[in-house]
Amino acid sequence: MVVLGIVLAVVVVLALLAISYKNKFVVLDNRVKNAWSQIDVQMQNRFSLVPNLVETVKGYAKHEKETFEGIANAKAKYMSANTAAEKMEANNQLSGFLGRLFAISEAYPELKANTGFENLQGQLVEVENKIRFARQFYNDTVTEYNQAIQMFPGSLFAGFFNYHNAELFKANDMAREEVQVKF
Repeated sequence: MVVLGIVLAVVVVLALLAISYKNKFVVLDNRVKNAWSQIDVQMQNRFSLVPNLVETVKGYAKHEKETFEGIANAKAKYMSANTAAEKMEANNQLSGFLGRLFAISEAYPELKANTGFENLQGQLVEVENKIRFARQFYNDTVTEYNQAIQMFPGSLFAGFFNYHNAELFKANDMAREEVQVKF
């Protein structure tokens, strides 16, 4: 009878522990998804500003076809992306090309004086700041989630409930490159 009571107590404790960890993983997984959606919203804002910015710059720097095509390709890649990793890659490509676009604008004083360009550039800088904050929040949230499913005893329950590591938002090599404009 005592053995049955001990076994029953162990089963109840394990069941309560499993429920607790399952709930914790659900909360953290939802936070990761929410953090990603905040990045996604800001990146969509960014992509909606870019065509107007490109059109403004095109009037002054017609010979920068590679940069304009790169921006268009990055936008198309982002819009057709199905996973967060694919969206991150497209976003990183856009970051590299936007750096080049702003470097180009430095070479054209009349473009820099264009109020439409200044307005678009200001809006884009604001969105870029929001993206930076959202990326940081996302990575902090992913780190908390990954730690919860990697640390003992959570790792036992994470495998049982089929929770896996989430991917951190990382800059690609193109986004890390120093922008160099040659005329």
